Amino acid sequence: VLGGDVKEVVLLDVTPLTLGIETLGGVATPLIERNTTIPTKKSQVFSTAADGQTQVEIHVVQGERPMAGDNKSLGRFILDGLPPAPRGVPQIEVSFDIDANGILNVSARDKATNRQQAMQIIPSSGLAKEEIDRMMRDAESHAAEDTRRKEEVEARNIADSAVYGAEKFLSDNGDKIPEQNRADVQTQIEAVKSAMSSGDATGMQQAAERLQQALQQAGAAMYQAGAAGPESDGGPEAGPSSNGRSDEDVVEGEFSDAN
Repeated sequence: VLGGDVKEVVLLDVTPLTLGIETLGGVATPLIERNTTIPTKKSQVFSTAADGQTQVEIHVVQGERPMAGDNKSLGRFILDGLPPAPRGVPQIEVSFDIDANGILNVSARDKATNRQQAMQIIPSSGLAKEEIDRMMRDAESHAAEDTRRKEEVEARNIADSAVYGAEKFLSDNGDKIPEQNRADVQTQIEAVKSAMSSGDATGMQQAAERLQQALQQAGAAMYQAGAAGPESDGGPEAGPSSNGRSDEDVVEGEFSDAN
């Protein structure tokens, strides 16, 4: 017979699979990772992917694969009534809150207007162990293919953002940019668009990097020309950015238009 003190054992419930939302390009962006102890809460800030976007769709998914369509869909809802604004400007806070009973509350709030929508996902009986095991095996067996697909989507998103920022820079600064630099930026914009048509992740990344270099050179030349000319009547303008938005607290995931 074994002797000794009996110690209390506390069994903690955990999330069996990762929970997240679908973002631009069909990527599954995780908010609560698998094996997280519940109750728990997590929030992240996202933005829009198109100019003038007035609504976004929140699609909640569960699973370990990087693309939303390959995971289990738990539900979706629309946050509308967003003020029209350039892409990347709105800040939409998405929150996942799982209580001790495993009930998931999902909310999306526009920080500018405090407009909010929410949904509650109640587990009927939870996922069977066999289903969880199957989903984990699927993630492992498709790991290489999934990685390639995600890299292509992320490269495309970066390239598209670079083109948007460059075109906005040319439009905003007009004749302030020396003609040769303007031509160089336009050439690199077309190169990025061509790379996006090919669908090659490495090609898109390299083209976007060359575009950023051309933008930096154009920005430097513009300021040098301004310093050599008549004194301007205002302070220095912001230099070229990749997409024209502030990076403060904004996760690099965007919602496509729900329309």
